[in-house]
Amino acid sequence: MNARERVKAALSHQQPDRIPVDFGSTAVTGIHVQIVEKLRDYFGLDKKPVKVIEPYQMLGEIEEDLVKALEIDTVQVPGRKNMFGIVQDGWREFRTFWGQVVLVPGEFNTRLDENGDLLLYPEGDLSVPPSGKMPKASFFFDAIIRQVPIDDKNLRVEDNLEEFTEMSDDDIKYWRQKVEKAYATGRAVVAGFGGTAIGDIALVPAVNLKHPKGIRDVTEWYMSTVMRQDYLHGIFERQTDIAISNMKKIFAEVGNKIDVVFLCGTDFGTQDTQFCDQGTFRSLYFPYYRKMNDWIHEHTEWRVFKHS
Repeated sequence: MNARERVKAALSHQQPDRIPVDFGSTAVTGIHVQIVEKLRDYFGLDKKPVKVIEPYQMLGEIEEDLVKALEIDTVQVPGRKNMFGIVQDGWREFRTFWGQVVLVPGEFNTRLDENGDLLLYPEGDLSVPPSGKMPKASFFFDAIIRQVPIDDKNLRVEDNLEEFTEMSDDDIKYWRQKVEKAYATGRAVVAGFGGTAIGDIALVPAVNLKHPKGIRDVTEWYMSTVMRQDYLHGIFERQTDIAISNMKKIFAEVGNKIDVVFLCGTDFGTQDTQFCDQGTFRSLYFPYYRKMNDWIHEHTEWRVFKHS
């Protein structure tokens, strides 16, 4: 079996020739830049700065030589921008707190605060408040909460939908090119188009937006799953419709050259319990995931990746 056949067999509940392996195809199956560098050393690969492909968690690119060494069967279709809304090009060297030299996008603009912590800015724009902070003893960024005062009488669903938009013709062209390139590798193509993770708490602070509106505080959001369910239903319903519209456009361009869609990175559990009971999950989240999942299985051969 080749890599794609191996993954597709496993996802079809058939016995592959060996267990398929995924590292790096999604934001929840990636490897920290420090470990990528150590793996490259372990396998005796060329020494070079690791590219930061997801700065929130400081995940590193797994290049082709390391893919072969780890016998990885999947390939990521990367987005044009990272989680902070920074375009992924113009790569340059950057020295981390732990002394590792990595590659970051050209607009990866940072400053140190009064405590010596590293601040990162939405779209790399230094003229607006920072949206991410890496404490000097840390290895990744935390979201900075930039919640404006909440007026429950004037909450607008549109304010929490600013980051979920219809794809443009240029966006579709970009995804087509990236999918074609990934498909040519012979590995299982895993694509995450964004906008499909209903209620993902990592996305709530909107670290990619310069001036986020709506409910952007993590604590307020979790309270809203009890106090403001009608408001969240309004967000999720519109978000789901936009997501399905975008998937229709992409499928029209690339068809079944995508093997797996990374639909959801939403966490529903903590280290020792659940974020909500089953009733809340079934009434608040489940209808929208089901609607997206049903569209995918009714119209494509894609499989769905749901992180938990």
